[in-house]
Amino acid sequence: MISTRNLSALPAIEQLIQLAKSLATLDAIIERNWQGRYYSFNSRWDANEQMSSMRNGEGDAWFCVFGPQGAFLKGFDHESRMARTINETGTVWPGVLSEVPKEFEAFAKEPAFSMQETTFCVWCGANDHQWRKGRIEYPEGHDPDGSAKLLRILDRNPNTYRQWAESYYRRPIGPQAVEHIYSHSPLTDAVVRELNPNTDIPDLLEDLAEIGYALSAN
Repeated sequence: MISTRNLSALPAIEQLIQLAKSLATLDAIIERNWQGRYYSFNSRWDANEQMSSMRNGEGDAWFCVFGPQGAFLKGFDHESRMARTINETGTVWPGVLSEVPKEFEAFAKEPAFSMQETTFCVWCGANDHQWRKGRIEYPEGHDPDGSAKLLRILDRNPNTYRQWAESYYRRPIGPQAVEHIYSHSPLTDAVVRELNPNTDIPDLLEDLAEIGYALSAN
């Protein structure tokens, strides 16, 4: 299971970018109201930067920025044990942010990411082969920072998303359509309608352009 105590299970940068685009595309098709979506992806976040995010509307979130220097991911689980320190002292748990490399300092100061609300933070340099984190003495508990709960969706298994989506959206979700988008196959109206019979590709063009999901193989 992916967590800050098992970073070897977190996908490599390019794999994570593709997965994040798939999650955002699926949510954009299923939930046409942007405010109702969990997952988003902005391929034009800034010059040479892309940004993926998860927000559950209940205070939990993660943000991941991809740029020339690599990838930087921070998250916050408001029910985690390490969130209590923030609530009680106004400070992030020791070690979570104190060792962020210089090349990622701008991300660690980004106001949009609410860095004062952080229970886990990991990064991977462009030339690294593994994700890294600060030296942390965790409190007791199987998931004290909430990373296992919030990052589970990143296991690259389409069934993980489908099972989550069926629970969240409270309706069946076609497994073949999810697998189609996880594989980044060109989007078709048939796939779109399997996920949401009330929309079509023309209705999705703005979202797909922002996400960067290709409509064709070219």
